[in-house]
Amino acid sequence: MTLLVMAGILIFGVISHDKLPINNLPDVDFPTISVTAKLPGASPEVMASTIATPLEKQFSSIAGIDSMVSTSTLGTTTINLQFSLERNIDAAAQDVGAAITAAMGVLPQTMPNPPTYKKVNPADMGIIFISLQTDLLPISVLNDYAENFLIPHLSQVPGVADIDIVPPQKYAVRVRVNPRAMAARQIGINDVADAIQNSNVSLPGGTLNGPVGTYT
Repeated sequence: MTLLVMAGILIFGVISHDKLPINNLPDVDFPTISVTAKLPGASPEVMASTIATPLEKQFSSIAGIDSMVSTSTLGTTTINLQFSLERNIDAAAQDVGAAITAAMGVLPQTMPNPPTYKKVNPADMGIIFISLQTDLLPISVLNDYAENFLIPHLSQVPGVADIDIVPPQKYAVRVRVNPRAMAARQIGINDVADAIQNSNVSLPGGTLNGPVGTYT
């Protein structure tokens, strides 16, 4: 009886040993929230000083933050907030949303959209990186191709959770003014900004009436 029990334990132990999952890192779900803010055309230095710093000051008052890491690239700032294990992720998300709302007064008014946040798992990492290169097209056209053609098709592949462009290379125009020429003409920097903004407004110019429809 003893030999049979020991033999059974040994056999099942060998079989179970081959089926044990192996992972270098334990599967621990840390409460982590990622905040993303975008300002097309802004340099990494401008993103860090005008967007990342005000947001970090607001986030520093949230209880339970273990670490806060911000990364600023061309036109994009990402802030990863990792909370302690006992912190509820839903309550932390509400605090992050309130902090973003409080920081809107000091963020640049030219931001197309307010900062967004989402719950993330730090154990999830990209498994495929695709590089696009061209010597014929501008980098902004290549960015539009990846955003409007590649991403919609790749998102339909079963098992794909998220696709992102790093760093985004959207088209932007930078205007450098001559202070002496502006002073001679009594033009302020606000006048230049207003003129650019007023000249880039998309408004319908009229309608075209066709036999089967009307186009704006």
